[in-house]
Amino acid sequence: MTRQVAMLAMGLLVATAACGRDPDTQDLGGMTPEEHARMGAGGPAADSGDTRVHVTLTAAQARAIGVTYVTVQRGRLYRQVRTVGQIVPAEPSLTDITPKVDGFVEQLFVDATGVAVRRGQPLLTLYSPMLVTAQQELLTARQLAASIDSSDAESWRNAQALLAAARRRLAWWDVPAEQVERLERTGTVTKTLTLTAPFDGVVLEKMVVAGQGVMPGMKLYRLADLATVWVEGEVFEQDLAAVRLGTPARVEIAAYPGRSFTGRVSFVNPVVDEQSRAARVRVVLPNPGGVLRPGMYATLYVDVRLGADALSLPSDAIVMTGERNLVFVARADGTLEARPVTLGARAGDRVQVLDGVMAGERVAASANFLIDAESRLGTGKSMDGMPGMQP
Repeated sequence: MTRQVAMLAMGLLVATAACGRDPDTQDLGGMTPEEHARMGAGGPAADSGDTRVHVTLTAAQARAIGVTYVTVQRGRLYRQVRTVGQIVPAEPSLTDITPKVDGFVEQLFVDATGVAVRRGQPLLTLYSPMLVTAQQELLTARQLAASIDSSDAESWRNAQALLAAARRRLAWWDVPAEQVERLERTGTVTKTLTLTAPFDGVVLEKMVVAGQGVMPGMKLYRLADLATVWVEGEVFEQDLAAVRLGTPARVEIAAYPGRSFTGRVSFVNPVVDEQSRAARVRVVLPNPGGVLRPGMYATLYVDVRLGADALSLPSDAIVMTGERNLVFVARADGTLEARPVTLGARAGDRVQVLDGVMAGERVAASANFLIDAESRLGTGKSMDGMPGMQP
């Protein structure tokens, strides 16, 4: 039926409420329209014991106002939580390159951010007077240990301890074992220390230039292994109960239309932001080939299972009054029963029903606002008396 007929029906309902009743029904005697409707439907005043409101519609009347029906279903129910996020490096894969000795940068081999590096690749050479002194002390300790006769047990033990301490100091300064071995074999002191990449990765930050003086602990580079990345987004607090650790997630990237990436939720922030009323969530994604780059925007889709055997209805079948939620259940006698229901979570265009209906029952799925108006204004009688509703 066209929209004009539906609007006409609504207008006729209002007119009937205002003018079409007898004097007894126009005066509600202090009762609310809902209480009056209950009485007319056989409520407590009629001593029937049934306090639920019923509306009678013939098949022709249902067609006239566009009523359709849907069956209450039981089955698997999923809900999709959608949010936007951003790709960031996985924190465990971040490494800062820092020296452990004073010195000066003599040569830069990696001189720009964004450069890909391989494990063991030289990053820079560092000239350190401290390093030169430590190498000379190692050579001295080695000569001393070689000159002492092992028959003097105490002197020999002291010399060996001094040699071990000299070697240990170089090791603690991250001097490669090969360089220490070459020093002891050749007796030639190396004036520079080469810092190398600890893994395959990308230079995210570079904070050093050639000739710069550095101190122990100063950050020179920040490297990241991008074989695995994180996608971080924010989920509003009303959705947090549905997003749990290990929940599968799908990620779409604007740079790769038509392609999606799958991962799992690895972290849900236990603190909700006071301003946005959302909490940060994290999804771990494998990144073969390095196609996912830090800074890219992403869309996160988390499919949440609400139940394997849940009752649900289309949201259009539910009349939400603000105080309670109603559905109109089709009874065997042809009437529609206004029945309150308890709702659960939303799942797209469907809503989980926790109480009020049973699987297999038929409820009105459209024109509910007209049916609800009649249940409030009418007395549970047939709508045959309404102008334009005669079959």
